[in-house]
Amino acid sequence: MQMFSKQTLRGSLAALALVGLAACGGPDRGPPGTEATRALDRAAGTNTSGAYPAQSDGMPANPPGTEATRALDRAAGTNTSGAYPAQSDGTPANPRGTAAGRAVNRATR
Repeated sequence: MQMFSKQTLRGSLAALALVGLAACGGPDRGPPGTEATRALDRAAGTNTSGAYPAQSDGMPANPPGTEATRALDRAAGTNTSGAYPAQSDGTPANPRGTAAGRAVNRATR
């Protein structure tokens, strides 16, 4: 009586070989992430791969938020991106509510 078919045995050996090869790549094998994510990080100035911590959000090279949300914040005086905390609601530069709402409040007092 045969316990394993030849096909099952070959599949098991192939799986063991792949696991053995995967175990060879330790943390000392190169920077984190794949080459594709590192290329994205270099092109976009991000830290998706983990290989470029200086490019993480909130670092001097990359303030919080995206460039689009920071542009919105500069144009509208908001803090959607988190890069402009002085423009948050409730600060001297930006009181709570909207300008329209404050105008209605002043007019109805």
